[in-house]
Amino acid sequence: MSKTLVAYFSASGTTAGVAKDLANAIHADLYEIRPAVPYTQADLNWMDKKSRSSVEMTDKSSRPRLSDTDANIGAYDTIYLGFPIWWYVAPTIINTFLESYDFSGKKIVLFATSGGSGFGKAVAGLKPSVSESTEIVEGRILNSADALKKWVTEL
Repeated sequence: MSKTLVAYFSASGTTAGVAKDLANAIHADLYEIRPAVPYTQADLNWMDKKSRSSVEMTDKSSRPRLSDTDANIGAYDTIYLGFPIWWYVAPTIINTFLESYDFSGKKIVLFATSGGSGFGKAVAGLKPSVSESTEIVEGRILNSADALKKWVTEL
């Protein structure tokens, strides 16, 4: 029997709500990806080119530190990985998370929340952070309960 994990990063709480609902719907374990230094509202001001999120997303080598690395990734075959879309990609803390564990031979299914864009280049931006034996697939943008419900019925 395979084990499933829903891991997520949420700066404002939106993705957290979706991740919890998804984990409940598919009977998966839940893990929150937390930055060592939490994001403030000022950090998330994408209109300010000097805000923390803007600086991190401009520098693709940026790797914000995690508050912990105690997820038991080895216990799971499939990981649903959720995050908000920032600048048409995943926030760089998702790269930090992927580079902090061995995902070899695992399947990672992405899901995201977004204010209006799709996945953009999220998959391409994350693939270099895992081994070649890790499968990363684009899942869905889940901005509503209806979108989540529809996706779960298709899984």
